[in-house]
Amino acid sequence: MQQQPQALQPPFDNTLSRARRSVELGLVLLAGIITASAYVLASLGERASMPARIVPFMVFVLSLLVVTHVVVRFVARGADPLLLPTAALLHGLGYVMIARLSDHWAGLQATWSLVGVAAFALTLFFVERPSDLQNYQYTSLALGLGLLLLPMVPGIGFTSGGARIWVNIGPINFQPGEFAKILLAIFFASYLGQHRTQIARGDKKILGYTLPALEHLAPILLAWAVSVVVMVGEKDLGSSLLFFTLFVVMLWIATERTSFLVVGVGLFAGGAFIAYKLFAHVQTRVDIWLNPWDQYTGRGYQPIQGLFALANGGMGGTGLGLGDPAAIPAAHNDFIFAALGEELGLLGTTAVLAAFVLLVGAGMRTALRAQKEFDKLLATGLTTIVAVQTFIIIGGVLRVVPLTGVTLPFMSYGGSSLVANYVLLAILIRISDTTARGLHEVPDEASPSERFAAWRTRKIKVKADAS
Repeated sequence: MQQQPQALQPPFDNTLSRARRSVELGLVLLAGIITASAYVLASLGERASMPARIVPFMVFVLSLLVVTHVVVRFVARGADPLLLPTAALLHGLGYVMIARLSDHWAGLQATWSLVGVAAFALTLFFVERPSDLQNYQYTSLALGLGLLLLPMVPGIGFTSGGARIWVNIGPINFQPGEFAKILLAIFFASYLGQHRTQIARGDKKILGYTLPALEHLAPILLAWAVSVVVMVGEKDLGSSLLFFTLFVVMLWIATERTSFLVVGVGLFAGGAFIAYKLFAHVQTRVDIWLNPWDQYTGRGYQPIQGLFALANGGMGGTGLGLGDPAAIPAAHNDFIFAALGEELGLLGTTAVLAAFVLLVGAGMRTALRAQKEFDKLLATGLTTIVAVQTFIIIGGVLRVVPLTGVTLPFMSYGGSSLVANYVLLAILIRISDTTARGLHEVPDEASPSERFAAWRTRKIKVKADAS
């Protein structure tokens, strides 16, 4: 009698997914404990008493963390366990400093935290596969460019802090560029994934560098033009640098050609130089960057106060609640790193930078592990956004680059930035989970919509059989 072949056993089980989620849960709870401890220390330092709302605060923080973890556990079990806890830690420390500065801002930030977590959960539920986003290539481009240029529209765009990056629609004020960066990253990933071969194939040599045909070089020229328009029209060097760097890095990763880096840097430098020569507001920004001490009582007051705060913090900091962050203009958003540096010192800010390095490292690891071209490029682009934005704001505080209007991811006050960063985080987690499923590290189970569709099919079949 012929023996029946045995069914093949799946090359995976749930052990790895359970281990990753257990690690994530432990790190998330640790982030919550650190946040609550920092909140208590800030209150003791400022008022010499325990905060009156410590219990509601702990309930609020732990509820947010548990909700985000539960969502990941059920819909993205294979995701990298470092992404969510690191973002939660940065968010918590930023909230503590904001609460230290103003109860009003703390209340608003708590509201935006709820909205951000809701956006995080909805993104994970509706984006079941990263390839779903690839279907909206040109829609993402149109919406991204529209949002990026929206502040320049008369009547709704307005200037704040010297930069025209805000939009006022009824009672809502927001920065459309925060959402534009995600949409443009989706477009770049889709476009470059489809045309990387044509773009990488060069037919002209200039100064030893092989360049593609003009029609294939058109996207980088368009990105350059838009970045210059943003820099000049919206008076915002930070957003201009962020978007242009995003495209050049993704182009370099897709084609593996350094010539694009050279061309990109040259185009941006040329545009920045021309803008500096032609426009007074660009000259003002650069002058404040180079010579803030000449304008100490005027435009140079903010960066100098930030430097004083960092110097006052020294190695170990003054202690939470014992500094004077209110002396720094815009300490709750643009200069929150300086406020943290005063009270946490060099050691504390190094820990914050290490957390950002871990977040960026986890994002790059997600990109390296991704199997599909689109997933790899999108993860690279989203991680580049976080890295460049962090560099721009911290570099501005430390006078490495001119001051800009961008925010420190997950830490600065601001609803637009916080919600957009949580959406960005959810997409990275989805890419990480999809990669783990593709590598058979965790079971590739049906998504919620697929299970719902299967249930409806069974229901229709039962009705048909009954009739």
